[in-house]
Amino acid sequence: MAAEPQQVAGAEAKRGAFSSRKVFILAAIGSAVGLGNIWRFPYVAYENGGGAFVIPYLIALLTAGIPFLFLDYAIGHRYRGSAPLSFARLRRGAEGLGWWQVGICFMIAVYYAAVIAWALRYTVFSVDEAWGSDPEGFFLGDFLEVSDPGVTLEIVPGVLVPMLLVWLAVIAIMVAGVQKGIGATSVVFIPVLVLAFIALVARALFLPGAAEGLNAFFTPDWGALAEPSVWGAAFGQIFFSLSIGFGIMITYASYVHRDTDMTGSGLVVGFANSSFELLAGIGVFAALGFMAQAQGVEVGEVAGGGIGLAFIGFPAIISEAPWGAFIGVCFFGSLVLAGLTSLVSVIEVVISAVRDKFEMGRVTAAAVVSIPCAVLSIALFSSTSGLHVLDILDHFINQFGILLVAVVSMLVVAWALRALPLLQNHLNRNGSFKLGTTWRVLISVVTPIALAYVLIDGLVTDIETPYGGFPGWMLGVFGWGAAGLVLVFGFVATLLPWRKDTPMDVTADEEVQE
Repeated sequence: MAAEPQQVAGAEAKRGAFSSRKVFILAAIGSAVGLGNIWRFPYVAYENGGGAFVIPYLIALLTAGIPFLFLDYAIGHRYRGSAPLSFARLRRGAEGLGWWQVGICFMIAVYYAAVIAWALRYTVFSVDEAWGSDPEGFFLGDFLEVSDPGVTLEIVPGVLVPMLLVWLAVIAIMVAGVQKGIGATSVVFIPVLVLAFIALVARALFLPGAAEGLNAFFTPDWGALAEPSVWGAAFGQIFFSLSIGFGIMITYASYVHRDTDMTGSGLVVGFANSSFELLAGIGVFAALGFMAQAQGVEVGEVAGGGIGLAFIGFPAIISEAPWGAFIGVCFFGSLVLAGLTSLVSVIEVVISAVRDKFEMGRVTAAAVVSIPCAVLSIALFSSTSGLHVLDILDHFINQFGILLVAVVSMLVVAWALRALPLLQNHLNRNGSFKLGTTWRVLISVVTPIALAYVLIDGLVTDIETPYGGFPGWMLGVFGWGAAGLVLVFGFVATLLPWRKDTPMDVTADEEVQE
């Protein structure tokens, strides 16, 4: 027997909700647009065919990214719960998939805050170019005080203080709730982020050498399209950048009114995210072109991705460029805003799951989740070994956490539960973009195969060559161990009982209308 409409409506009112579709879309964009859009996409594109990479990237967006986004939306929007509750309502035996995703989000939140704290500090450093003539030495030595590989308890005050500020801001947002916290933050931060990055790109385009940088970024290497690794990189990039597959979009979709057009919203979010990535590529490579010209070298010699690009490459550009302080504040300020909206979405997955499982109030759940996460985060990443631990954890949780749970959840939903027709009908009921057989084929066959290729390729590489040259014990604890821990946690957490009044039989759309 299905749950009474009043019971479900009452439960949803207690959980919280976005006030409108616009707020939901901004929150979803805020989650999707993160640090990876700014520092990962430009380098991945450059390394995998330049302008030609746009073709596999767009194909990956249309055949994997947006279809999987629809899947997440359908599960969360139909079953009206956190990731574990939504999977449990889909089929009780599937609850563990949701807790696996919760474990992954907790791990990501622990280290993600550290990078935001670095960006916050560098926003201030940009004003007077505090790194001097040696950005690399300043970042690794003066700022992070990086130790030899290993784990230390030596706290770095210059990292500790901004990390405390980041966590205080995050906790305040989470305590405020879905609309007053997450929604309001997104409504303010996303427009500011877009304006700041447009200002950065506009300034970068007028730097000497910008044309050479853009030429390097967009010049197509058509031969790269014959390489399976290039296609794998495209599917991996679109998957990481859209915040899909690890509970965020399931959770956010559960906060949206039942009559909302979810497929139309998904298209807006997917294309907005990719547009920002292309904008980031233009801005980053225009700046790299300037740096290459200033040093008298090819763009390829200064191009890079990840933390090195953000905290070593860009400070070098800022030191040489006209209006360097302006560029620096816009760049690092953008990292802070993009990072905060993403971190908030990651933490919300955990808070929402805890609230659903244990019938906690918003403030209590936010404290129970955020405070231990903040303590662990500060303990691990405000020390001199923080960079090493972050590098390992980020690689393994992304590669063998997010990708693995995504492949498994697609196969379970499509083949074990045979739930795709049901979810398709739910989205089509109010969706402006109608789904059909093609969507089911993409989710059940094409996307799992593509992501499995990326997963297996990464697994072979990490087995053959220890990641980053780190000691085996560090890879075992913070790499393989962390990836294994979230998997085990996912299925141990299912042994805990749900609160007594949790309706588990929300099965028919017509029966749960508000």
